[in-house]
Amino acid sequence: MSYVIDRRLNSKKKSMVNRQRFLRRYRKHIKKAVSDAVDKRSITDVESGENISIPSRDISEPIFHHGDGGKNTRVLPGNDQFVSGDHIPRPEGGGGGGGSGSGASDQGEGEDDFVFQISQEEFLNFLFEDLALPNLVKRQLSGNEEFELRRAGISNEGSPGKVNIIRSLRSANSRRIALTAKKRRRLAEIEEQLESLRKAGGKAEDNKLLALEEEAKVLRAKIHRIPWLDDFDLKYNLHVKHPIPTSKAVMFCLMDVSGSMDQATKDLAKRFFLLLYLFLQRNYEKTEVVFIRHHTSAKEVDEQEFFYSRETGGTIVSSALKLMDDVLQTRYPAGEWNIYGAQASDGDNWNDDSEVCYKLLTEKLLPKLQYFSYIEITSREHQALWHAYEQVMSDFPHTFAMKQLSNVGDIYPVFRQLFQKKTV
Repeated sequence: MSYVIDRRLNSKKKSMVNRQRFLRRYRKHIKKAVSDAVDKRSITDVESGENISIPSRDISEPIFHHGDGGKNTRVLPGNDQFVSGDHIPRPEGGGGGGGSGSGASDQGEGEDDFVFQISQEEFLNFLFEDLALPNLVKRQLSGNEEFELRRAGISNEGSPGKVNIIRSLRSANSRRIALTAKKRRRLAEIEEQLESLRKAGGKAEDNKLLALEEEAKVLRAKIHRIPWLDDFDLKYNLHVKHPIPTSKAVMFCLMDVSGSMDQATKDLAKRFFLLLYLFLQRNYEKTEVVFIRHHTSAKEVDEQEFFYSRETGGTIVSSALKLMDDVLQTRYPAGEWNIYGAQASDGDNWNDDSEVCYKLLTEKLLPKLQYFSYIEITSREHQALWHAYEQVMSDFPHTFAMKQLSNVGDIYPVFRQLFQKKTV
């Protein structure tokens, strides 16, 4: 059995193994701190590291020690103050435990909590732990970037690490048998003749006996000179690269920027989409993101314009869904791509347009999509768009989800509910 010990050091010259063990032990505290940090941070500062504070009471280590009381008559080595029979006074200290902690103070002072820093990498690991895109499947071969090694028989050439010992020994044994078979048969005949001559009373000085013994000696030497293992015998396991199907996914981000969306509501929508964007970039390599902003008309934009443009107007939600369907037909065939959608709105919509949204989703989009999530950012009563989407969810319960956001603290819990990894 082999053991591999990772002795790499982190930036603070501490063992990486010990740090990972520490993070596992205090996972509950760290996940809570990460969740709280998402709510407090600005939009542009979501993906940096974080200071984690752990209460001092939670980092105490269990120890074995002598309890108070009991009777002890021993004098320990090195003692220069007591002799046998003296009574040792109880140590001074509060709480009856002999401790020296500072405890409560009338000066407003006390023990600080244990605080440590987690890196950006660790922060994102905890942030997106146990999350995944629902219903993701492997569609097709997407280029030559991903391969797996598969066994493809035996080769006469290869690296020493791929030597097939059994095949090599079998080849060596076959070679020795083939090269020495004739000599071994002749040697067996000679040994039989020698045995017969000796039984017949032949003497060691007889010419025939001497000749046979000399011939047997020569044959044994030739057989012994055949190498036990030759370079020709070495056989290697052959592995070839085999392309494997990879998951290609596209996420459509649809954000309402109409006049009914005030700045606070837009900030909540941007926070949700930024969290979604980080999640995709972090967990999936072959994932494209299409950003669509809409008011009375919809427009495909880049990341910068999606998050920071101040354009506004009226509200026609179906314009974004129509543009999404157009982009799907031209760039993302449903048979090759895993297609996802996420929409954020305050629920306001133009008269009778909610029914158009229902038809677009149920007849054109959802039959092609893996998953679609709708976020309504409002604290008032739901309007026609929410009720239309409730009908959509009843028709497509496995590929459509909808949630409501009221404040910043709802974003991360709702995000985890929408993209929680499903267990079989």
